[in-house]
Amino acid sequence: MKVTESPLKGLQIIQPDVFEDNRGYFFESYNFEKFHSNGVSFQFVQDNQSLSQKGVLRGLHFQNPPFAQGKLVRVIKGSVLDISVDIRKDSKTYGQHFAFELNEENKSMLFIPPGFAHGFLTLADNTIFFYKCTNYYNKASEDTLLWNDNTMNIDWKIENPIISEKDKEGKAFHSFVSLF
Repeated sequence: MKVTESPLKGLQIIQPDVFEDNRGYFFESYNFEKFHSNGVSFQFVQDNQSLSQKGVLRGLHFQNPPFAQGKLVRVIKGSVLDISVDIRKDSKTYGQHFAFELNEENKSMLFIPPGFAHGFLTLADNTIFFYKCTNYYNKASEDTLLWNDNTMNIDWKIENPIISEKDKEGKAFHSFVSLF
């Protein structure tokens, strides 16, 4: 397993060791000891999975403290453009984002620590997105940043994604007050 720090401190790119042969492939998608020895020492308490068609945008979501979540995200089938935005007030990269393609071919994962808003755009039909969370979902603490806010300058590479009403009404970043 190879773990690389992204330009946003704490956000890590994880590339598992994949063993392939004529039968297919095998890899450990999570191993506590290996993750812990590579600096991902959070305990995961909840798994989530979504299925989306091409052009679906989900995000930019987060949960406020004390229910903040870290996430270990990956694609089981298909492909996504994954976006993480640093919303930690004291961070040198506050307001900056990191974009990374996760897909079934590269089998890469991202560890997104608490203090980041997260979203993704599906690049293929029937994309299955999977993530482990460090805290349980709490509806009262959920929040959303506006996916296309000009302040963040995110290139989603799409003009009119399929998006929920909740995500259309996310908070503008310039007026957002972070609790992190």
